[in-house]
Amino acid sequence: MRLDPVSLRLFLAVMEEGTLAKAAEREHIAASAVSKRVSELEQQLQATLFTRNNKGTEPTAAAQALMVLVRGVLHQLDSIPVEMRGYASGLRGHVRVAANISAITQFLPEQLKAFMEEFPQVQIHLQERISTAVARAVSDNDADIGLLQQGNYGPGVRLLPYRQDELVVVARSSHPIARQPSTCMREVLAHDLVGAHPGSAINKLLIKAAGEAGLPLRLRIQVTSYDALSLMVSAGLGIGVMPRKSAQLFTGSQDIVCVRLDEPWAARQLCVCVRGLEALSPAARLLVERLTAPGPGN
Repeated sequence: MRLDPVSLRLFLAVMEEGTLAKAAEREHIAASAVSKRVSELEQQLQATLFTRNNKGTEPTAAAQALMVLVRGVLHQLDSIPVEMRGYASGLRGHVRVAANISAITQFLPEQLKAFMEEFPQVQIHLQERISTAVARAVSDNDADIGLLQQGNYGPGVRLLPYRQDELVVVARSSHPIARQPSTCMREVLAHDLVGAHPGSAINKLLIKAAGEAGLPLRLRIQVTSYDALSLMVSAGLGIGVMPRKSAQLFTGSQDIVCVRLDEPWAARQLCVCVRGLEALSPAARLLVERLTAPGPGN
């Protein structure tokens, strides 16, 4: 049985767009042609991919499983011309990376710069996501490599040690906590907080710590980046928690200081996340090797 890549692309378009009509519009093809391709694909696979009703089409469990496989197949097909064109000039390829903000602001810039200088023909597409979304992207084959907070993300991904970081409290220099060499969560929870992205690893740690202490979490505002968090702290809207190396990017230019957070969970392990090393392209596998090589904080 030979599967047509065109049919696979149209199937993926239907899954991503939600309807045959939108998929047809995206792919510049008649909706009837998309429907015919999907029906032929169902016959080839002997599986029902969509249930059809007066509300449209609903993907089945088989369609969800096929979507993960199709993304991998199409990505490999798309990468063949890139990797083979002018192969004699050195390693080539396209690597999709999803990373949380802690990895991006603390470690990735210099590592990616060094890698791309060594292998200029390798294209790296980087997306920032929270750790749970990073793991999901790797599991669903939306990303080749992920960088995230250590945790339990299910059997679909494999975690490799990456770097260690330390969470600290950031406060305006005039804040009472700023005058202390260290602080604990009971003291932190007595003040208004500027929170990180909803669903982020740091926010989950704060919620858990507040629950264990039996104290309310006074989140005055939540932001999606460390620079925004530091600006809010500098403006006096509260104190925040972020990785030390990320905080140090802002302490020189803004009226904030770092205070050590005396909690066991303040020391964190970041990990590289992959589906499996054997499934990676040569370029992606080499990038994983560079990322996981011993370095500062390991």
